[in-house]
Amino acid sequence: MTDSILLIDDDVAVLRVLGTFFEQRGWDVYRELTGEAGITTFERALTDVVLVDLNLPGMDGFEVLERLRGCETAVIVLTGDGDVPTAVRAMQSGAENFLTKPLNLTQLQATADRAVEKVRLRRVNRTLIGQSATAEGLDSLGSSALMREVARQVTLLAHSDRRAVLLQGESGAGKRWLARLLHDVSPRGSAPYIEVACGAGDAAWLEAELFGRDTGVAGEASAERRRGLLEVADGGTLFLDEIGDLPLEIQAKLLAMIETQAIRQAGGTREIPADVRIIAATAQALPAAVAAGRFRQDLHYCLNVAPVTVPPLRERSRDDFLALIRRFLKELAPATPGAPMRLSDDALDRLLKHTWPGNVTELHNVLERALLLARGADAVGTEHLPPEFRGRFAPLDRRHNPLTLEELARMHIDRTLKHHGGNRTHAALELGISRATLIAKIKRYAIPG
Repeated sequence: MTDSILLIDDDVAVLRVLGTFFEQRGWDVYRELTGEAGITTFERALTDVVLVDLNLPGMDGFEVLERLRGCETAVIVLTGDGDVPTAVRAMQSGAENFLTKPLNLTQLQATADRAVEKVRLRRVNRTLIGQSATAEGLDSLGSSALMREVARQVTLLAHSDRRAVLLQGESGAGKRWLARLLHDVSPRGSAPYIEVACGAGDAAWLEAELFGRDTGVAGEASAERRRGLLEVADGGTLFLDEIGDLPLEIQAKLLAMIETQAIRQAGGTREIPADVRIIAATAQALPAAVAAGRFRQDLHYCLNVAPVTVPPLRERSRDDFLALIRRFLKELAPATPGAPMRLSDDALDRLLKHTWPGNVTELHNVLERALLLARGADAVGTEHLPPEFRGRFAPLDRRHNPLTLEELARMHIDRTLKHHGGNRTHAALELGISRATLIAKIKRYAIPG
């Protein structure tokens, strides 16, 4: 998308110089000599940036600024060198920035570039309003430059004609959730969204699941025809998790479907239209799989046009991490009535210091477990987190005290039960076993209470 700017100044020479400057850099440029004409042009062109002189005849810069308040644009005001307080007042009224005359063109370019970036981000946010997965989704991606870039790529792909998208990243990094977000913010958002695990079954089963099966007589309608997921997802999105596990023989059929937007069922002879966007995810290095002969090079080329890399949790900023926590707490609230929706300072500090080898999935699971254990408490504390979050164990006594594994297990279960006030459900969750298994062990070890 080409950046655009509206220049409003009553000095023809200024309009000529600045207009040429931006045009040489590939911007779409609109010029007006008065505030009234500038507003009319903006309503038609809806430019990314408006550069307006505060001292205009008739409608001055402040009036222009007021008329543009709430519009999806960034206003930069121009003022004389000795009129900085007036420019500051303009910024308090909604201007993005101010520049003094005579202009430094390098500073002008940097200021305009920053303004465009802010406008684009605001527009991304606006696209998410009214869709549950989207408005909170973009916020929960985080505010760092790294995650803003992911948000930008997702938004561009969502509104593009690309029929195949590749999401790359470590296991648990959030590729499945990002795929759903991409679908929801796209024009396909109201159409079907279907997920398939590429390693879920053998090639024959997976082919029938994706493409369907027709066991009738060739050329005749068959009551035995079974619709595949690609046909069911017509108009929508099919998410293929771990595309690197897709059998080679199905890879060829998938490539043909992406290129032709049509499918042929197993056992069938006719082409069935299928307008489906494929979002493929992988934690594998697909080029290595291509080199090893496990993945088709032509399919890799098709998917890899505009890949999105989902960063692991350890590479995201503190603010990104906090945004994720806010999203998960809100998502988990309906399923955990009575649980606190905030963390103690110590619990949050321990979460922030964790290395998160399981990435976003691990964070979600830790919070879900903590909320279950913290029902009735004012806040999620360190006592509600898994054992590895509670600090190091006390130094071991150097004296050897021989214990059998069963004696050690009995002591650990007994301590865990006491910690949870005898609540067997909470104790079982912490121990990582079912409540029935815990009850059996209580009986076996004759643990009181």
